[in-house]
Amino acid sequence: MLEDIVQNVPLARHAVLLSADGLPRGATEGLAQKEVRTISAAMAGMQSLSRATAHFAGTAEDRQWNQTIIEFSHGWIFLIGAGQGAYLAAAAAPDVDMQQISFRMHRLVARLGNNLTSPPRVNAQEAAAGSETAPARREAAAGPGFVIADLDQVITEVEGARHAVLLGADGLPRGATSGMSRDLADTISAAMTGIHAYSRVTSQFAGVEEDAEWRQTVIEFQHGWIFLIAAGAGAFLAAAAEHDCDIEEFTTRLHDIVPKLTATTARGEGFDRV
Repeated sequence: MLEDIVQNVPLARHAVLLSADGLPRGATEGLAQKEVRTISAAMAGMQSLSRATAHFAGTAEDRQWNQTIIEFSHGWIFLIGAGQGAYLAAAAAPDVDMQQISFRMHRLVARLGNNLTSPPRVNAQEAAAGSETAPARREAAAGPGFVIADLDQVITEVEGARHAVLLGADGLPRGATSGMSRDLADTISAAMTGIHAYSRVTSQFAGVEEDAEWRQTVIEFQHGWIFLIAAGAGAFLAAAAEHDCDIEEFTTRLHDIVPKLTATTARGEGFDRV
């Protein structure tokens, strides 16, 4: 059933079905067992951290995670839910028809039904409450953080844009928009550092290329979007927007200010700490 994706979507490369705890349930031909285990573990960590950042994208009641997409210079990786406690990851070349591979992935999930899913080891509602309500309480109690004017301007001028935080290679925030607290910036920076690490681990899943370059990781929720992009010299920019935001305008504006943010990171600026 997994072969349906690579056989019927031009430029699709691989597909892996995995459980929430990172165990492979199946894979397309051409992947070594070690590769399948690595991809399964990385994708399980990716979906867990993706879900944990839901509050960054907004406070809507429905915070359902839809998908995570990783872009490399040599290809794409797509991750979606595949029923209770199971996930489907697929890799494709840069020029793949994204609508077609998304359609095939969701059709496969519908065909799988409950046959290959894995029940979660913890109560999903309890896990969601633990990851979302605690950051919300910390955010309300914390004071304003260090504000980067260029980021603030983008958030103000793009309708639907919510927050942005610049983080260094050490995983610590270097600055943020005025609507973010220090605790929220710390929490998101830690999660984004992990998401970036998992993204890089999956590079060979997207294809083998000597000069492969990670470009961005995009997380889609029912209520919003989160973008993680490179900001030079080991730094990263994480930004969030409502679901109906003009994504093309938002991401273009973010990429346009990356050169300015690179200078901020190079100076090692960050939050004051006690």
